[in-house]
Amino acid sequence: MPTRTPMSGPVIVDTTHSPSAQLRPVPINAVTLTDEFWKPRRSLTRELTLKAQFAHLEDTGRLDNFRRAAGDLQCEFRGIYFNDSDVYKWLEGACWALADTHDSELADMVQGVAELIERAQAPDGYLNTYFTFDRSDQRWTNLRDMHELYCAGHFFQAAVAHSRVTGEGRLLAVAQRFADLICETFGVADGQMEGAPGHPEIEMGLAELSRATGVTRYLDQAAYFLNARGRGIIGGGAYHQDHVPFRDADRLTGHAVRALYLAAGATDIVAETGDQVLNAALSRLWNHMVSRQMYITGGLGSRHQGEAIGADYELPNAQAYAETCAGIADAMWAWRMLQVRGDATYADVMERALYNAALPGISLDGTAYFYVNPLAQDGVPEPGSSIHQRQPWFGCACCPPNIARTLAQMPGYLYSVSEGLVWVHTYAANEAILTLPEGLTVNLIQRTRYPWSGQVVLELLTPGEYGLNLRIPDWCGDADAGDAPSLSINNGPCRPTVKSGEYVTVRRTWSVGDTVCIQMPMPIRRVRSHPAALENAGRVALMRGPLLYCLEAVDNPDVDLRDVSLPRDGQLSSSFRKDLLGGVQIITGEASEVVHDSAWSSALYKATPSEAQRRPFSITAVPYYAWANRGAGAMQIWLRQEG
Repeated sequence: MPTRTPMSGPVIVDTTHSPSAQLRPVPINAVTLTDEFWKPRRSLTRELTLKAQFAHLEDTGRLDNFRRAAGDLQCEFRGIYFNDSDVYKWLEGACWALADTHDSELADMVQGVAELIERAQAPDGYLNTYFTFDRSDQRWTNLRDMHELYCAGHFFQAAVAHSRVTGEGRLLAVAQRFADLICETFGVADGQMEGAPGHPEIEMGLAELSRATGVTRYLDQAAYFLNARGRGIIGGGAYHQDHVPFRDADRLTGHAVRALYLAAGATDIVAETGDQVLNAALSRLWNHMVSRQMYITGGLGSRHQGEAIGADYELPNAQAYAETCAGIADAMWAWRMLQVRGDATYADVMERALYNAALPGISLDGTAYFYVNPLAQDGVPEPGSSIHQRQPWFGCACCPPNIARTLAQMPGYLYSVSEGLVWVHTYAANEAILTLPEGLTVNLIQRTRYPWSGQVVLELLTPGEYGLNLRIPDWCGDADAGDAPSLSINNGPCRPTVKSGEYVTVRRTWSVGDTVCIQMPMPIRRVRSHPAALENAGRVALMRGPLLYCLEAVDNPDVDLRDVSLPRDGQLSSSFRKDLLGGVQIITGEASEVVHDSAWSSALYKATPSEAQRRPFSITAVPYYAWANRGAGAMQIWLRQEG
């Protein structure tokens, strides 16, 4: 069986030896965050969020399900049939949180859960607590709906994280026994079952398990599950991505998280195989998504029905589903595409999704969550319902541990390396020790107040000849507007042309203490949507740097936020408020409220409506990720614009 040497060190997605990936990963513990944005959130995740989630796993019986399967406890299975996946995501997040920091309490939790999972495995390698004992005869009988392979994929990712962080192989061995059983069970050989998962995830899990162990059989199995789709094997519907072979697909369809997980798994396969037909399909799917299906947040999924992607340009605001897991999945796919292609387009979307689609899913205190992420709320609940607000947990709790593992992974998303190059994807103050493929270790310090400030200074501590590939985000200004990004070395001019939406390469022989300064203007931008997105016609959204902004009723009292209108040339300004929402840059400026004629109080439609009046006032906008942290209430992103 062909093998390869796996990567050592806690990397999230190991493309170290991937023949068709342009970039190589950086271990989480190679980057020490020192910034005021991500570091506190990651620390909170380790110190509070993961420990609170562990208590929820206990209280809801998710861990008892494993004790039952291990023979430690006599009880009925509790909860939803895919509850094992929440334990696995929690375990993965806890491992990444321990990758660079010692926390004995969390480490003990990790060790206990790992041992419990090991004891819960059946003698033949099978592992799923729902199908233990009384349901063992139902294994693999409903791949479309019962999420067995989905849970397996999350377990494989958790086992790989555990191995890379702890250096232990016990849980990885459990994963291999289970993966071997799956490989023996599914395929086209005599005695094997044909099948594919109704909820993709195992494709990513098997690919990463292959990278961690060097066993190519697992990658082949991931490719089998991908290739089995499109032949009606799980019903033939677009909802389950089974209507056409993946290689023939021209758009993401169906359940948003499933579609994105499948695309991410396919990208893992391309990284290892170089499959050009599959690679072309990924381009079609990506281009269609970003031009017709993706919310301004980077989120996906416009329909509550089926948590699904809607029609092209179907992007409702108040009724947006935009599940937190879908925002995370978008970032996961973008990261993999970035490693394969080295194109700033993917880093731009990854950054957008992390700040504006994933981060809104957790409260500032790290203890409450959004499952659904609307882009508007009028503040008046329908009869029998309540205003949308974060919850401490969910019956279907996929989102809380998913956002925890994402925050724990953050240091691994800042950099990649390639031959002779350090790639800087997104910005946060940190100290990094990065080893290039040829063996040179580059030490650097990054100083910045990003995302509040667009100034970044990189100080190089390693002398020698190598290059920096610095991403200039697509939101930066341009030369025509007079606010173009710029670059300087040691406070002097720099020769490379700096363009928004691209990487700029700076290659030279460095001396210790050399500095590179990037200046990225952060004007307040009024962003419009495609004319076919009818709900946003005549409206603009406010963005500054990578962040999307919104109005909340608490900052704009006695105003119907749906009727806020911005003068076309009205003045908007930005300032930092240390005392607000943990410290945020706010936007203030001129606006007006559209005051409707009293005749509308008794009419829904009129042939000749009278002209509306406008009441001037000053708006305050805050970052969207921080909304609903001061109580439930009205919120609006897309604002009318006069003229």
